[in-house]
This record gives sequence, structure tokens and C-alpha cells, in this order.
Amino acid sequence: MLKQLSRLERTRSLIIVFFAIIMAVSLIAFYAPGRGSSGVDLSKSTTVAARVGSDKITVGDLVERKEQVMQSFQRFGGQLNFGMLSQLTDERRLLDSMIRERVIAQEAARLNLSASDAEVAAEIRQQFRDPATGTVNMERYKQAVTAQYGSVERFERQVRDQISRQKLMAYVTAGVRVSDEEVEDQYKRENTTFDLTYVTVEADKLAPKIDLSDDELRAYFKAHETDFRFLEPQKKIRYLYIDQAKVGEKLQISDEDLRKEYDGLAPENKLAGVKVQQIVLKVARPDLDAQVKAKADDLVKQLRGRAQEGKVPEEAFAEVARGNSEDPATAKNGGWLAGLVRKNPNKPTDPLQQTLDMQPGAISDPIKYGNAYYIFRRGEAVPKSFEDAKKELLVSLRNRRSYAAAAQLAQRAAERVKETRDIQKVAQEFAAEANMTPAEMVRETPYVKPGDDVKDIGSSPQFEEAIKPLEQPNDVGSRVAIKGGFAIPLLVDKKEPRIPDFEEVRDKVLKAARQDRAKQQLEQTAREIAAASAPADLKAAAEKFGLQAQTQDGYRIGSPLGAAGRSPALDAAIYGLKAGELTKTPIKVGDHYVVVGVTKRTEADLAEFAKQRESLTESALALRRQQVFEDYIAAAEERMRREGRIKINNDALAQLRGEEEPPAAAPRPGGSAPSSR
Repeated sequence: MLKQLSRLERTRSLIIVFFAIIMAVSLIAFYAPGRGSSGVDLSKSTTVAARVGSDKITVGDLVERKEQVMQSFQRFGGQLNFGMLSQLTDERRLLDSMIRERVIAQEAARLNLSASDAEVAAEIRQQFRDPATGTVNMERYKQAVTAQYGSVERFERQVRDQISRQKLMAYVTAGVRVSDEEVEDQYKRENTTFDLTYVTVEADKLAPKIDLSDDELRAYFKAHETDFRFLEPQKKIRYLYIDQAKVGEKLQISDEDLRKEYDGLAPENKLAGVKVQQIVLKVARPDLDAQVKAKADDLVKQLRGRAQEGKVPEEAFAEVARGNSEDPATAKNGGWLAGLVRKNPNKPTDPLQQTLDMQPGAISDPIKYGNAYYIFRRGEAVPKSFEDAKKELLVSLRNRRSYAAAAQLAQRAAERVKETRDIQKVAQEFAAEANMTPAEMVRETPYVKPGDDVKDIGSSPQFEEAIKPLEQPNDVGSRVAIKGGFAIPLLVDKKEPRIPDFEEVRDKVLKAARQDRAKQQLEQTAREIAAASAPADLKAAAEKFGLQAQTQDGYRIGSPLGAAGRSPALDAAIYGLKAGELTKTPIKVGDHYVVVGVTKRTEADLAEFAKQRESLTESALALRRQQVFEDYIAAAEERMRREGRIKINNDALAQLRGEEEPPAAAPRPGGSAPSSR
């Protein structure tokens, strides 16, 4: 087929679609190394992960796809959200996407819509031809696609599949239409805005207001006592506490120690901050944004035109700031900020943080932040003297040394507790060194089990791990770090798993009973609030039940409504309301109800719709076609699964989780891979 590249050609549109698909795939999987824990190169594995009709997808194919996706991710700057990507790294998701590709290819073949060799060659030629000569350098072509896709054959198959997909989609959606009325209705829904007052009726908010008698609580406990069963042993712990801060107070830290700390600081940590000048241009109305941006661009151009050796003079910037900046506080001072700009990892979106990466004398491009454009000039860095840093260094050094000192003291105390089994005695021995009284050092927990929030300790996996081995009274655990210091635990008593007495779990019973009662009252409460005569009355209606009415201006259908969330039913209810009306029937959203009133409704601008009609119609048609095509492919895939033409080998998927490559499975009748379905 490569020989046809010199004489065949296609349009550029498929190139764009092809790379769009590559990036879409990158949302399905994230890179994983191509080797299992045994060192087997899984990219070469021929173990079948799935069969789709006559096609097979191997473990090697999956590994190659992951690596290809990672390369695409890196080429596009790696700017995708890692949290989202981490949720999509499951090998099954990636395999499902590849199965879908094979379903599309086979459906295209069934309808005689597969891409021809000529179409594939033309597409490749269009992508790889040299603009100067109009020809394809075959060696460069082979090297490029092999490096990126693993082989020429794999790349050309993807091109063929993509062209086939386009042809199949065109065939399936040829008759799809959207009416003018549908487009206009959708525009109205998306561009009508509402000022709302609403109440979210949640069990968690109602529960604290519910009063229950002692008899009601005991009756609830009797009916649900197994819900409160202790499934794990409870342990009562006495522990010796060493307070790190108290130990630190006794430490002597000299100026010589602090001077060494200062001398050892990295250069960037010896800076007090950076001086910065700014020009602020406010955007009074959204329609003036472009005008303000143009002015900001012009000011930057003027200032850079006055630069000397790449640096804009301080006075030149000050002159422009005085004449143009709309921040009175800094404009009169030549744009200088009152304080220094320091590195602050907690404010990554603060535009001033960008000045720290600039060179002295450099100015920024206009930066839009809030309702204004900012132009910054970085001034000189201001060094932090030893005297300025001394207090900060003292705190840092004392913290480090006090931790080490407290840890050593706690270790010695732990050894004594193991010898004596007497925490009170050890507390008296070490009180002076710990800078504490024995009473401060000896503490005791109630009966606790894993997951409990323990007084003075909190929910601590480390503490739970330390007391886990303690089985007999007077067993002593190892030193463990807890909040504020260290603890040496000793087991006082242990209770085996059991159904507790009512008094032991009274607080939990009260919380659970209130929650159940609140859930029972949820809908009725929402209906009573919805009986208000107008949106303005919702505030008072909500307060009767200890709830609060919220407001949201400029709400658009499809966006979340604060804590109420979003749902099609909620959108439909809001869109059907006029100003002054409210939902007489509460809307259920998840596990809560919402009552909404409209205080103002602003209809969509149909004059603007007329200007956008053509593009909106094209967008709506493209979306409808995509929906129809997705439904068609989903039905085709389901049909193939019912017919047993899609088989998945879950054992093979385990290889991508770093496990050993399984031995080749004995072939089954018809050559199918082992299947979980």
C-alpha cells in the first residue's frame, strides 16, 4: 500500500479528526510501564485479552496503546487533570474502548463501508508529505510512525479504522435532522436566566432539631440493637504522654546555631520578597472587555518600546502607572505595591506569583484577573538579613530539635514502662526532663476500637496500630507519635465484640434515631415549605424547620444550584416557572428535596439567536448525529455480546497490573480466549 502514497491524496479534515480521537483516547487510559513484576516485556505479549468477532486484542496491543496515549499526553503539555486520569487508568476501561473500535470496524465492513487502500494511502500522504516537494520521505515516515505507534502496520490500521468510522457515521446519520423549533427551544433553555430563592431540605439539617424522649430512644435501640454491635474488641488504654512543645521549651539554641541555619539556607530562601509595580485597568462592563484589553496591550507595547537592554526603567513604568492605572492606592506611588511579593504555594492563581519567575525590569503581558487587567513590572529582590530571619529560624530549628529530643525521651520512657508496667511511676521519673507534671503526662482513653475519634488523639491509624498487639492487661506498646508529641500505651482492660448496653452508645442511638425520623419527615417538611404563597415567603417557611433559604442570581438551566445540586427534573421545574412563582411540588434531587421560587426571569435574546442560528443549527445537528451514532454502535456491541462474538480474558488483564504473564491457555473450540462472560 505504501507504493500508492506517491499518487493518492485526501482532504485534511480526517487528519484533524484522527488526532482528536487520539486525544480522546487519552482520557480513557493513563500510561503504565510495559513490564510486569517478573521483568516480562508485556508490549510483546501475544496473550489474547479479548476477541471481537474475527479480531483479537492482545496484552501487547493494550500496552502499546497506553504508551501511545502517554506520548500524546506529553506532547500536549501534560495539562490534563491527573485526578481525573487516575480514575480512568483501569485496564478494563481501556480494553472496552478498543473493543468498541473493533465493533465499529466490523460494522463498517458488514455494510461494505471499510476504507480502501487508496483512501488510507491518500490520508497518510496528506499528513506526511513535504510541503516543499509534495512528496513523502518514506524513511522518515516509517521512523516517525514506528516511534509513536510501535509499527507502520498498527498506525495504518488506526488510519483505516478512523476513515471507516467516518464513513459508517455518515451512513448511519444520513437521515438525521433537527428542526428550527428544536434549535430555538434549546437556545431559549440555555440562555434564559433566573434569579432564584430556594430551600434544600436535607435530613442532616432537620435531624438536630428533632427531640426524642428517653423511652423513644430505648425503643429505637431495642429495635436496632444489632446495628450498634461492636464487631471488634474495645480496649481501654492508659498512656504516658510526652509533649514535644514542652520538651522544646527547655532546649537552648544559640545565635551561633541560628547563624549556621541561616548560612545553610538556599539563596531563594534568603529573600524577603520582590518589589513589584502594577498598572490596573478595570473592566466596568463585560461588553467593554475587548476595549480594555486593547488599551492594556497598547500600554505594554509602549513600555517595551522604552526598554533598555531588555529592562523597562522604573520611572518609565511609574509615569505610565500614574497616568493610566485605576488603582488609586498604587497609581499615585508610581504603581509600587506597598508590600513585597513572596512565594505562596497556597495561592497558585494569584497573578502576582508570576512576577517571581520574571527577570528584574521585565514587564508582564496583560493578565485578566477578576474584573480587571493587570500589568506587572518586577523590581529588585529584597534580601532577608539574618536579623530578619532570626525569629523564623528559631521556630524552625526548635521544632526540629524538639521532635528529636521528645522522640529520644519517649523511647527511654517506653523502656522503663515495659520494665515497671507502672505509668504513674515512670511519669514521676521523667516529669522534670519532659518539662511537665506527672498529672499532665498520664492520660487514659475510654473503651475504644479502630476508627474511633479518641480524645486528645483524634482518629489515628498510628495509635490504633500501636495498641493492636495489646491483648492482656498491663501489655505495653511501642512508642508512637500522636498529635503534639509521643505516647507509650498500656492496656488497662479489653472487652470482646458484643452488643453494648444502651448507655454505652446513647449518643450514637440519638444520632441514628434523629436521622431516621428526619428521613421520614423529609418529604412532608418539603411540602409544607412549598405551601408558601410566593418566593419571598420561602425564608420564613424554611426557618420554621431550622432551615435557610438561599438565593442565586443569573441561574442558567443545566448548571448546579448551590448545595441543591443539579437534575433534569429540577431544570424542568425551574424552566416552567414565571417570575413570582414557586414549585408547589418539591423536587427530589438525590436524597434531598428542593423547593424553588423565581424572583426574576430574563428571557433569552432572540435577536442574538437570529445571528447565531446557522452555527447553532450545525452544532445541534452534530450533537444529534453523534448521539444517534453512539446509540447505533452500543446496540451493535450488545448484539455481538449476546451472540458470543465478544469474549474477554480477565486473566490476561492481570498482566497490566504488574503480575506474571500467564501461560498460554489451551485453545478452546473455535479458538476463543478464556472468557468471563
